[in-house]
Amino acid sequence: MGVINGLSVDIEEWFQVGAFERTIARSDWEGLESRVERNTGTVLDLFAEAGVKATFFTLGWVASRHPALIRRIVAEGHEIASHGWDHARVFTMDAAMFRDDLRRTRAALEDAGGVAVTGYRAPSFSIDARTPWAHQVLAEEGYAYSSSVAPVVHDHYGWRDSPRYAWRPLADAALIELPVTVAEIAGRRLATGGGFFRLLPSALTDFAVRQVNGEKQPAIFYFHPWEVDPGQPRVANAPIRSRLRHYSRLGAMAGKLRGLVARHQWGRIDAIATNGTAR
Repeated sequence: MGVINGLSVDIEEWFQVGAFERTIARSDWEGLESRVERNTGTVLDLFAEAGVKATFFTLGWVASRHPALIRRIVAEGHEIASHGWDHARVFTMDAAMFRDDLRRTRAALEDAGGVAVTGYRAPSFSIDARTPWAHQVLAEEGYAYSSSVAPVVHDHYGWRDSPRYAWRPLADAALIELPVTVAEIAGRRLATGGGFFRLLPSALTDFAVRQVNGEKQPAIFYFHPWEVDPGQPRVANAPIRSRLRHYSRLGAMAGKLRGLVARHQWGRIDAIATNGTAR
């Protein structure tokens, strides 16, 4: 058996993404069409067909409104993990606010799912050099792992100086950071998950998975349920760059996912955190 890679889904509504944070006010969310339960159901069906298990990093806001979805995820053998309450980026908080966000989210997830939550992913990979206190708070709150770092340069996020593979951010705690996978080509790091997977040729992500597996390391792949929903509402007044990033190739995503899942071996992130070796 080859290396088991981490398959993960960041559960949020189509209107909660970073691309629309300056266009759609949080106060308007309740009046917008919810599509997260149907879209996540599509993803769950796809995983069931492929016979794979994954980790679903879920907003507390979603869990509090769709507890049946959380129960279905758990019942089908997947991991529920935290994605924060309402997609607020970690670098917009201080340590006390972050702790409150973690506790509120975990309570909602565990109440809905009936299982312990031990994993966390920051919205928009917003743990970076600006948040030196974040890993300490996660450790103090009892999290086993975080998958909150993108070791790449990007206009919305990124921590280029982060190790590429699993690492321990604290000398006195067992907490493991599992960065999302990037391809390394000619000294440059290229993102390969989420919108990058949707917009770019699948061969880039396949190359990244094979590259890290060649070093006996697991790949960590992610995407969002809204990415399999070409019929979602259009936000006409969003910046054109945001609209291009968000809406392009939505109709191709499900097919690309089926291919990726079939070509490599996948499993839950908590299993990788437990079995992996952090540097």
